[in-house]
Amino acid sequence: MKVLFIGGSGNISTSVSRMAIARGIELTLLNRGKTTVDISGARWLTADFHNISETQEVLSNETFDVIVDWIAYTPQDIERDLTLFTGKTGQFVFISSASAYQKPPSSVIIRESTPLHNPFWQYSRNKIACEEHLLQAYREQGFPMTIVRPSHTYDKFIPIAVGDWDKFTIVDRMRKGLPVIVHGDGTSLWTVTHAEDFAVGFLGLLGHPGTLGQAFHITSDERLTWNDIYRAIGAAVGVEPKMVHIASDFIVRVAPDYLGTLIGDKSWSVIFDNSKIKATVPEYQALIPFHQGIKRTIAQFEADPQRCKVLPDDHTEIERILKAYGVDV
Repeated sequence: MKVLFIGGSGNISTSVSRMAIARGIELTLLNRGKTTVDISGARWLTADFHNISETQEVLSNETFDVIVDWIAYTPQDIERDLTLFTGKTGQFVFISSASAYQKPPSSVIIRESTPLHNPFWQYSRNKIACEEHLLQAYREQGFPMTIVRPSHTYDKFIPIAVGDWDKFTIVDRMRKGLPVIVHGDGTSLWTVTHAEDFAVGFLGLLGHPGTLGQAFHITSDERLTWNDIYRAIGAAVGVEPKMVHIASDFIVRVAPDYLGTLIGDKSWSVIFDNSKIKATVPEYQALIPFHQGIKRTIAQFEADPQRCKVLPDDHTEIERILKAYGVDV
């Protein structure tokens, strides 16, 4: 099977790319050529995907059974995909987001049939608009699309709710005995999924004729509280984290940029029903529990001294919220 990934070297897609090659998929990655990620066995094409004429020239003599766009975020991106790929592939996969599901949720159980509605986060509304555009193309033109909605999936990054998850700040604070913020009382349920587990379900959808016109989420069945998540991060670096619980509403008042990621996503308890992906890809099962997976992530950081550098400014926003809450930092 010949597969093209637009992107393919990100937090989730790197693991998918490596597993695809291990499974014998003939994988081509198209990006701007600036990545430093080693994906042995992949074929690389270089183009600025936002430049349609440049991309058309690079792909002019190429054909693929499946095309996956990992970096589409707006309806304009989807319109570009339709222009480039209509009539040129057997399956087009769009990476959406589980944050598109209804907020506030009417049920703690999330299924693919759960309504898509998020008034709090523009990112999620854009993903919903992308899905709607693709569904219209499928219904009216037969465009062979499949939608995949990852939830909080990690590998290269540390899955936290307050702070930058692509930096080492949270570990630095824990090791120094500094307080870290956990939203709410820390008891809401959340799901974090390792990218290698996600990859098993995802690759099973590629080339599968029963997936056209369909949407799937792919998550772990492990249900953790946010207190569990932060304690597991602490345990991975040998400390007990000093957690300060602050209401999400308060955090958003002090730091409005968290409106989408908290009120529009992580502040709610959710349990994902994975029946659909398991029925479609019978081999799918998430096997990496978070307490093990986070150790791998920490090891990736520590293997690269540049990623472990923490600047004083990296602590600023966390400490600003703590000070506003009355915590002495």
